[in-house]
Amino acid sequence: MGKPSGFSFTQRKNGEVVISHQGRVATVLRGHRADTFVKKVEAGDDQELMARLTGNYKRGNERQASGGS
Repeated sequence: MGKPSGFSFTQRKNGEVVISHQGRVATVLRGHRADTFVKKVEAGDDQELMARLTGNYKRGNERQASGGS
């Protein structure tokens, strides 16, 4: 499984954090969740964190598509 990619975030003046995936808004964090997110991004892998928060994260239990039928 590859690492998540294509995520970006913007912190607004009002404290909200907008997380986008490939240029499209995936989620908006407010209040405590936004503050916690900013602290975690400063300390670790921001792509994986954003993938988990937006639900765009493979957990390893998805079935792989077969090559042909």
